[in-house]
Amino acid sequence: MDSTKIKYILYARKSSESEDKQVASIESQINELKKLAKQNNIKIYKILKEEKSAKAPGRPIFGEMIKIINEGNANGILCWKLDRLARNPIDGGSILWLLQNSVISHIQTYQRSYFPNDNVLMMNLEFGMANQFILDLSSNTKRGMRNKVEKGWYPHKPPIGYLNNKYKNPAYPEIYPDPEKFPLLRKLWRLLIDKHYSVDKIYDIALKMKLTNTKGGKLVRNTFYRTFHNPFYYGSFVWNDQIYSGNHEPMITKEEFDFVQNLIENRYSPMKKKHEFAYTGLIRCGSCGAFITAEEKIKRQKNGNVHRYTYYRCTRRVDKYCKEPAISVQELEEQVDEILEKINIPPQFHSWAIKQLREEHAKEKIDREQIKFAYQKNLKKCEKKLDILFEMRLNDEINSDEFSKRKKKLIIEKKKFEELISDQNHRIETWFNRAEELFDIAEKAREKFKNGTLEEKKAILSCLGSNLVLKDKKLSLELNKSLILFKDISKEVKKLHNRLEPLQVHDSKIDWDSIYGENINWGE
Repeated sequence: MDSTKIKYILYARKSSESEDKQVASIESQINELKKLAKQNNIKIYKILKEEKSAKAPGRPIFGEMIKIINEGNANGILCWKLDRLARNPIDGGSILWLLQNSVISHIQTYQRSYFPNDNVLMMNLEFGMANQFILDLSSNTKRGMRNKVEKGWYPHKPPIGYLNNKYKNPAYPEIYPDPEKFPLLRKLWRLLIDKHYSVDKIYDIALKMKLTNTKGGKLVRNTFYRTFHNPFYYGSFVWNDQIYSGNHEPMITKEEFDFVQNLIENRYSPMKKKHEFAYTGLIRCGSCGAFITAEEKIKRQKNGNVHRYTYYRCTRRVDKYCKEPAISVQELEEQVDEILEKINIPPQFHSWAIKQLREEHAKEKIDREQIKFAYQKNLKKCEKKLDILFEMRLNDEINSDEFSKRKKKLIIEKKKFEELISDQNHRIETWFNRAEELFDIAEKAREKFKNGTLEEKKAILSCLGSNLVLKDKKLSLELNKSLILFKDISKEVKKLHNRLEPLQVHDSKIDWDSIYGENINWGE
């Protein structure tokens, strides 16, 4: 295709959020893309810059670009990478649709071209993994919280009387007693335990003491009442509806805490973790929004047989009258299996697809390494110029104004090449590994879910999607956008396999290149 007949919009984007931490700056993107345009005789119709996250639809500058293209004023896009265009399936789908219908004639990134008649496997994966990166950020945050919990530290802001070690002062643990509020609150606990005061009276005393909440404001009565039900004060904490032993300094003993519960509620209600359940902390109730918890019921028959049944139900922590029905673990797992079946691909297709991607990856790898080498060479030149400049200043060959002016220019140039090298490293290290992980999930997750441990089952359900909701005994979720591609392809591949004889499917000599290559349309 003759690029001189295409009007390109140069689109550069970088978010201030952590999702774009390693991405080249907007100015670096524009400078490098202008050089690329000049080398390839590309005509730039307009340059658009946007400093906004692409993890959700609604970017105004992106919308302006789509409008220009739909109006026929431009029909090409020049961008650093595809993830600069979209990190969500709606914007990614818009770009794919416009390209497949030739409204966009060409998309040129720094390392690759995309045309309307191309197989769109690569674009689907690029957009899918861009979205997966956003999901991974959330997953990494949750993983970090789980690591804290496993080490015995509450992963959120602690209650009144304690402080987080925000600045990682080595003299203090992760959570430590507030020097002002800890002794005041301990006195209030002692009044409950030793004097048997009512919580109302304790609240009045707290106000007279000028005890404040965690933000330094006035204590709210209802919130203050919950203080004396919080296991944090005897050295434990609740996270995802389960109780964990903490490493922070307790204010009272467990026995004293239980005594106060009896005193307040006239009943003993210790919180004990009796069983391990795979899906607690993942699913919310579709009626009231509380988390779904699990319980085991035991049925003993007259003949001595004992049957154990696990049910998942609403915790009723939001609405104690919630009427959402319980569901057996067998029913729940059958529904998860149905979801996994929809994205499942056979091993033959997995091997063939990875082979295609590996070939594409190998073609691009040479270019990427050459580009990285060029950046490193330019960085060394820049550093050498800085060394020479410092020598010149030390020898009084240039004055301070000239030194500052030239130094500033070289520092900006040095930073630009460091950004570009970082961006290249990030691309090389992550792209193909993520693609392999996605195909591995699509092929093996269903079998692993059927036969795996509780921990493995929980991990599989976690990676399937977000917003897991149980309503009327039906599980729903938003499938991870990177797996939607497999949902579409799974149908096509299974239809193709159904047309083959059973023996053919397992024949090692069968030519899958011709079968898949001629029949699988990645764009539909």
